[in-house]
Amino acid sequence: MFKGQPKGLYALALANTGERFGYYTMIAVFSLFLGANFGLTEGQAGIIYSIFLALVYFLPLVGGILADRFGYGKMVTIGIVVMFLGYLTLSIPLGGGAPALMVMALSLLLISFGTGLFKGNLQVMVGDLYNEPQYASKRDSGFSLFYMAINIGALFAPTAAIRIKAWAESIGFESNDAYHFSFAVACVALILSIGIYYAFRSTFRHVEGGKAKGKEAEQAAELSPEETRSRIVALCLVFAVVIFFWMAFQQNGLTLTFFADQFTQKTSSGIQSMLFDVINLLMAVIIVYGGFLAVQSDTRKGRWMSIAAIAAAVCVLIWKYTRVSGSVDVSAPIFQHFNPCFVIALTPVSLAIFGSLAAKGKEPSAPRKIAYGMLIAAVAYGLMVLASVGLNTPAMQKAAGDAGTFVSANWLISTYFILTFGELLLSPMGMSFVSKVAPPKYKGMMMGGWFVATAVGNLLVQIGGHLWGNLPLWIVWTVFSVLCLISAGFMFAMMKKIEAATA
Repeated sequence: MFKGQPKGLYALALANTGERFGYYTMIAVFSLFLGANFGLTEGQAGIIYSIFLALVYFLPLVGGILADRFGYGKMVTIGIVVMFLGYLTLSIPLGGGAPALMVMALSLLLISFGTGLFKGNLQVMVGDLYNEPQYASKRDSGFSLFYMAINIGALFAPTAAIRIKAWAESIGFESNDAYHFSFAVACVALILSIGIYYAFRSTFRHVEGGKAKGKEAEQAAELSPEETRSRIVALCLVFAVVIFFWMAFQQNGLTLTFFADQFTQKTSSGIQSMLFDVINLLMAVIIVYGGFLAVQSDTRKGRWMSIAAIAAAVCVLIWKYTRVSGSVDVSAPIFQHFNPCFVIALTPVSLAIFGSLAAKGKEPSAPRKIAYGMLIAAVAYGLMVLASVGLNTPAMQKAAGDAGTFVSANWLISTYFILTFGELLLSPMGMSFVSKVAPPKYKGMMMGGWFVATAVGNLLVQIGGHLWGNLPLWIVWTVFSVLCLISAGFMFAMMKKIEAATA
């Protein structure tokens, strides 16, 4: 799983983990902060939140264009500095008046622009690590590991944000001011990121780039205008498809959260209740990785260390189970930790499956993996259709109150599990594909295009909100399932053209 990867991958992945941890810590409480600090309604907070997310995913296009001219490493460094300034100003309590609102707007612009300089260009650098022949076959698995690192930060961020805010309140800070401590965590995380980046810079300095030169310049010169155009067209076709995946996937923050809040049982007991404790999820992840490392280790010492880690994690779970009594409250936001947990846990499974297929010469291409990811997303929403048969409409459920229709949390957890497997086939594979086939002089811009597709998908998420109300729930989920199926069909129909253009 970890063998044969370039050393620079781990340094860049860890630098990205720190940045993502800070980002998701801020995101976890940001919408609540808008209401508590400025008295904004849910609708007003939603407008600010959606515009911010759109900028975060659109501005990598600008950052990529700049990097294609001035260098990826330079833009990554500037991006971290700009983000730090944004989080720093956001972490200063200035009250809830108009000046504070203006400073917050400036902070969000700095954070989104800094992210635009950082995010896509770091991934271009990861991709360029695999331009050397000895690493070429490891590109997809490398991006899977990189994507896993992103989700390590996302897994712990919500818990960190909530507990840091609670700690600030416990030492005497008012609730409004306590939110700023959660934002300050992002500043600390960015310091760690830049520290890791420069401490291990020697492992990836050769891919920091600049103006095209050396081998990359030769490769660029070999591409005719027709080849360049066909590659860009193929990438744009992929971008068009993934828009609909992100529209469906990001329902986890909207309609799937509504479902968790309005239709899922409010308490959990027994073994199921353990799923809502992030420590238990971490132990499960350790068991999964320990098992893979025990099998793949070349040394007896490595195998025994892996077995010891598994045993320790099992002991923790047993101890935690003995402390389970009664039931625990289940709130809608806690479901957000299942996706990053499943990403981390399923990454080695995904790598093992495709590693086995590669050994037999049967590994599908990245575009085919993306199409399969769309099909799996359709299956995930098909499961939600089954879960919703016989339930009230949202409007009826609201009127019914405690007498409404409710289902087990296992339906939603299972949906997240399936949807995450689709995500692993699409997101890291898409980033890998872009880094491989983008014309060298447009790599930054094309990686930015990937994030623009994500931004458009995020904007279309609101469709779920418009469907939520008087329609039966099974119709809501069917819409997303059908869109994913149509997108997969389009991808398969265009597969020969895409594969021919990017071979």
